[in-house]
Parts: sequence; C-alpha cells; structure tokens
Amino acid sequence: MTSLLQALERQPEYVHVLLNPLPIYGLAMGWIGLIIAAVLRSRPAQIVMLVLVLISAASAWPVYEFGEQGYDRVLSMTDDDGQAWLDEHQHRGEQLIYFFYALAALSVIAIIVPIKWPKTSAPLVIGTILLGVIVLGMSGYIAYAGGKVRHKEFRTEPPPKRAVQG
Repeated sequence: MTSLLQALERQPEYVHVLLNPLPIYGLAMGWIGLIIAAVLRSRPAQIVMLVLVLISAASAWPVYEFGEQGYDRVLSMTDDDGQAWLDEHQHRGEQLIYFFYALAALSVIAIIVPIKWPKTSAPLVIGTILLGVIVLGMSGYIAYAGGKVRHKEFRTEPPPKRAVQG
C-alpha cells in the first residue's frame, strides 16, 4: 500500500486523470437525484443527494491540486497545440474552482440549516439545484479543454491563442 501511495505521489498527473470524472459524473448523479428528491419532497433523500453533491463538488479540490502538480510533466509530453489546450484547461480550472467550493458550502448549509429552521429546506435545495447545474456546465467547459491536451482526435477546432508571457 505504501508503494502505491509513493507511486501516485510521483505521478500527480495520473491521479488528476483518475479523479477528474468525480466532480463531473458525481455531481451529475447528485444533481439528478436531488431534483427527484425535491419533487418527491423526501428530506432523507435530499440529505443523501446533498451529501453526494458535497462530496462531488469538494472533490474538485484534489483534482485541481494534482492537476497543478502534474502540469510540467504533461507539458513535456504535448505538442504545440496540446500546450495551448493545456494552458487553456489550467486557466479555466483556476478561474472556476471557486464555484465548486461555493457549491460544496451551499450543500453543507442545505443539510445543516433546516435542522434548526425546517422551512429553509426547499429554498436551499432549489438554490443547490440551480448552482449545481451551473457548476456542472462549468465542469464540462473545463474538461472540454482538458480532453484536447493529449487527444488529437478531439481537436476539431484551432487551439486557443496562447497568452504571451512577459
């Protein structure tokens, strides 16, 4: 087990790729489940789905961190177009990571606050659903650029313009 952890520590880009579906697919499943739980007005089901949304949104943090750590290794493996897409992927992640944190925080609030004030449950769940769909779209936007880094077959458009560093 220790050797596995050491190997993963030496390959943060691998851990990034391994974990990156969780904020997308986990959030999609939690979002759909939360809509169903809201329609059914089942508070226990809402709590389960809010926990899934929380875990999925919070998982963006290790995905982001491992992506940052693996940037140089992936950069060395890519061609010029891949480097432009990698920079775009990184830029999108840096800009939008805070929305994942906000969704995780809102999920916690939607779980805890209705314990004291039950009438806040519906508005908080609706708010979580609305922010969830926005974050889900953002996750697709980030992943879109990430998929083009090493997969030339996904490059159906010119690479983004690379910012001149000075």
